[in-house]
Amino acid sequence: MTIAHAGFTITRDIAAPVERTFAAFADRAQKKAWFTDGPDWDTTDEAFDFRVGGVEVAEGKFHGGPLSRFVATYTDIVDNERIVLTYDMWLDGAHISTSVASYEFEAIDGGTRFMHTEHGAHLDGLDSPAGREEGTREIIEVLARYLEG
Repeated sequence: MTIAHAGFTITRDIAAPVERTFAAFADRAQKKAWFTDGPDWDTTDEAFDFRVGGVEVAEGKFHGGPLSRFVATYTDIVDNERIVLTYDMWLDGAHISTSVASYEFEAIDGGTRFMHTEHGAHLDGLDSPAGREEGTREIIEVLARYLEG
């Protein structure tokens, strides 16, 4: 049994106002549109309670892939400024990681500077810090395309 501890920060300027960028996380329909919807994803369980102490669940499969389960608890929310959450990930029932993440939203000329900072405990070699960072970068690009498109 091993734990790999790691952290990273990703900063991305997005051509959308702070209020719109924040709403993409706070509004269930918007979050679903960029985070879990898509032709390659089959949802098997979901919940969305965006408030301090609220829980979000996103579970499903990419076609032909393993069952992925994301369970987050929101620990701090300041509208249009920051979101802090803890989250756990499972693949095919195996607990692969626990993370603390913060999302910061800063108004800049032409849009929003979005900063994602994460510290994770990656469990038993089932998840890699490099893979998590790469996957997070891809998700942030999906968010940017959703907001800028």
